[in-house]
Amino acid sequence: MKARVERDPLGEVRVPADAFYGAQTQRAVENFPISGLTAPPELVTATVLIKKAAADANASLGRLDREIADAIIAAADTILAGQHRDQFVVDIYQAGAGTSHNMNTNEVLANLAEERLGGRRGSYKRVHPNDHVNMGQSTNDVFPTATRLAVLTAMTSLSGATDGLATALERKRDEFAGVLKTGRTHLQDAVPITLGQEFSGFAANVRHAMADIERAATQLYELNLGSTALGTGLNAGDEYTAHAIAHLATATGWALRPADDRFRVTQSMGDVLAYSATVRRLAVEVGKIASDLRLLSMGPRAGLAEIQLPAVQPGSSIMPGKVNPSIPEMVNQVCYQVIGCDAAILAAADAGQLELNVMMPVIAWNALHATRILGNAIRVFDQRCVTGIRADEVRCRELLDRSTAIATALSPYIGYAETADVAKTAIATGRSIRELVLERGLLEPAQLDSILAVEAMTTPGVPGENKDTRVGATKTSRGSRARAGDRPAGAGRPGAAAPARTTVRAAGSRPARGSGSGRVAATRSDHGLPRDRGRKRRR
Repeated sequence: MKARVERDPLGEVRVPADAFYGAQTQRAVENFPISGLTAPPELVTATVLIKKAAADANASLGRLDREIADAIIAAADTILAGQHRDQFVVDIYQAGAGTSHNMNTNEVLANLAEERLGGRRGSYKRVHPNDHVNMGQSTNDVFPTATRLAVLTAMTSLSGATDGLATALERKRDEFAGVLKTGRTHLQDAVPITLGQEFSGFAANVRHAMADIERAATQLYELNLGSTALGTGLNAGDEYTAHAIAHLATATGWALRPADDRFRVTQSMGDVLAYSATVRRLAVEVGKIASDLRLLSMGPRAGLAEIQLPAVQPGSSIMPGKVNPSIPEMVNQVCYQVIGCDAAILAAADAGQLELNVMMPVIAWNALHATRILGNAIRVFDQRCVTGIRADEVRCRELLDRSTAIATALSPYIGYAETADVAKTAIATGRSIRELVLERGLLEPAQLDSILAVEAMTTPGVPGENKDTRVGATKTSRGSRARAGDRPAGAGRPGAAAPARTTVRAAGSRPARGSGSGRVAATRSDHGLPRDRGRKRRR
């Protein structure tokens, strides 16, 4: 490999002849052969934007020759257009504060500008990495500013992906609004819910988490550019700061502003830590949804199988025909990684000392990596899984019919203890809730049917209650209502209506044929709801 010789404060360094970077970058390459990972594209773009803004500000203040500034700006534009990206070669695990990354950028821009002005690569006779490209700057204000701009860029993509997922979940919420099923808490049967309500919670949690991220991101609009080494602004000045940040605000379209306290932003990476915590929350919410979809779809014959996920690839190398929930499994793994990135950011943010946190490179990389992979995973989750979910309404109703948790609706009428005993007996004997309540003479059949109407259990209120008929009825309050054991056999709830009995069919089933009269012949489900005689009773 051909090389050129450059000098830096430590002596001579051999640099690849065709490289636009220089001596300090080459030293970093040799010192940090760690991961093979280099600066994320968002970080490169942000750093180059800062150098462009600084050159323009310094030229406007008369500190930098306009010809040199224009050459630096033109060089920056070529990188922003996608050229020379392979020249950013420093490993993400590098010396503290990001000095190696800053100098990598300075050297590439200096050599590009040098050649533009007719000079020779590596000579730095017209354009110097430190004297010109880095004028009025320190790594300690450039790298924190670049990190903030890069994170804001990555967050824009995450926000779009998350909105897409929330919208897909909301569509499923509406599509599944009428699908009754059993709820579950502690992985045990609970009161009825609709599948649409379940998806409503999914969508709302995603939107709330993204709103948290966007609120946290507003803190990243505060920049310490112009603070130089410690926050004092030595060799920069307020005019330079105002001009450079205004340039960045125009270039990005964001409401960027100088930090209210430059020492705060120089000393602490707390704002990025706060942002990372909200990204972690989104990962937790999305990961929980992915896990729930895996549970709800498990089967196809021996599990819950209340929903069907799109089949995206064969699931087994040994079991023909097996299809796994591949997309949710991928999403779970990405979410775990995002949580790990946040843990690394937390540790690194805690490592700040005195006037500077030197662990910024690992903070920047993890914040960007987490934001990028979570956004990508969410986009795939939306497009290749959630959008294609189908509900098995018959299966949902079948499992609901087996549940004894609907006994909860009886508590306001017969009391908690009596209800618990009914449920316990139903589970032990396989008999229905309705059968046991009637056998014990606790409620009238018509009123019991009204109370056990599962549709009413999915909305606020007391099933079977008719407030109009309670007016002027017995004054016993809910809190002092007689216990079930004190009530005469067959007594219903005072004032409760006894509505006409209705037939509720399992979704997808057909009414049994009547015998001439046209009336539907029905049996009862395990919790007492009318059910088609044609369906086999399950226990």
